Amino acid sequence: MKLNKLSLKDKSRFSKYLHYDNHELSVYAWENIYLWKGLFEISWLEITGNLCIIFRDKIGAFLYLSPLGKKISSEAVTESFKILDKFNVNKEFARIENAEEKDLEFYRGLGLECVQKSSDYLCSRRQLAELSSDKFKSKRASFNYFTKHYHFAYAPFTRLDKADCLKLYKLWAEQRRGNSKDDAYRFMLEDSFKTLGLLLDNYQDFNCLGRLVRIEGELKGFTFGFKLNDDTFCVLYEITDLSIKGLAQFIFREFCRELSEYKYINIMDDSGLENLKRVKLSYHPVKFVPAFIVKRKA
Repeated sequence: MKLNKLSLKDKSRFSKYLHYDNHELSVYAWENIYLWKGLFEISWLEITGNLCIIFRDKIGAFLYLSPLGKKISSEAVTESFKILDKFNVNKEFARIENAEEKDLEFYRGLGLECVQKSSDYLCSRRQLAELSSDKFKSKRASFNYFTKHYHFAYAPFTRLDKADCLKLYKLWAEQRRGNSKDDAYRFMLEDSFKTLGLLLDNYQDFNCLGRLVRIEGELKGFTFGFKLNDDTFCVLYEITDLSIKGLAQFIFREFCRELSEYKYINIMDDSGLENLKRVKLSYHPVKFVPAFIVKRKA
């Protein structure tokens, strides 16, 4: 079976398969697939009505998502594992990442093992836009501090802002490194910079929204996100100068205010990092959407 290397021209094909179902995990989106291209060799093939997406790096190969289609085919799963075995020196590395909870019974019926890896955090958009209850008291205070003490401009992203966004990311990452001794988090900051560059280079080809905050003409914050489904918008990036009190709370709230057609804001998972977990929990998610790894039993 021929593997096809991922390119921007595949967007319509991927969108068709992704829209066969109403996915709640942020990874089930064209934007969140393509942006990994800077870190993995991504290829795809169609097997019995399913689109199978393979990620490869120096360590090995795996299926990034469950086979996409109107219904997962057992043949697509079986053939995918055969293909992964050809790439992996250690066959135990072959797996399906980011399987959805609704498909676990199907996979277990095939004799496969399913292990939870993470959960996406879903928040109420209305609550994030209003910040009205006592549980958001500190967020509301930070927002008010920012609006009272700074002269700012909140505006859409344009391609002319690319260099400023990359510069701000480097400042933010340095600030984050200074507050963390976690090596995994430091590596994640580097990977995130690569995917940001890919997003900014191809912004016109994604269905993304980008917003900026400038203070006295200088870029101090930006955020990007995309529509995941009719009910949910996913925030992909939120980067601010951490020395400016209340800016993070301001840009997040303003973005949520704009997104009035959505019920939920997906703020993605915490990558297993305690500091990210604390931040995401501080926005009081109303729902957790689990993701699973599917593999053959030892």
